[in-house]
Amino acid sequence: MSEAVTEVVGRFLEDRLGTTPQRASVTFLGVEPIDVLRFAAGDRPTVVYVTSGCARHPMSDPTDLHADPVRGPRAELVVRMSSGTPLPGLHKRMATLAAAPAVEGLIIAADALVDLGEPLWDGSPFTAVLLEADELGIVELPEPMDPVTMLRAIPITANEAAWVRLKGADALREAWREAEIDVTRPDRASATPA
Repeated sequence: MSEAVTEVVGRFLEDRLGTTPQRASVTFLGVEPIDVLRFAAGDRPTVVYVTSGCARHPMSDPTDLHADPVRGPRAELVVRMSSGTPLPGLHKRMATLAAAPAVEGLIIAADALVDLGEPLWDGSPFTAVLLEADELGIVELPEPMDPVTMLRAIPITANEAAWVRLKGADALREAWREAEIDVTRPDRASATPA
């Protein structure tokens, strides 16, 4: 059943993004492997990274001894970055984020702030991500399973993460809009709290 979920998600992504991805697999002790798919087309201005494996099982409270193994929220993470810049280690950090529901019982959803406590890729100023619904939408699964929500993980700095904790996700998004910050650029400036 769980492999069927990753296969359905993989077909959906290839269909929506129109290309075959590069694949990197990351294994964690006691957890099924998490793949990170990298979709890049020669003329496309952004590279799209998507996890595959977070949605194998529904997210649930780890203390719930009677968690439903079929129903419940499922998600995969999407990172969209400008093409042309190497992002060494990004696939490992994305896999770590995607494994958090299975390892730590984290339930990821839109507007969630997830702090890594380390750079999102080697040398990156971004140490956290802010989640929101991605334009890829949702992936329908066979009944009775809930669909897989594709969540965009926007890299943010420690200062921006503090701002989200203080003022909320929408306040940070508004600051990006006002400052015309392109969140797909790996060398972008950090939003400055007002």
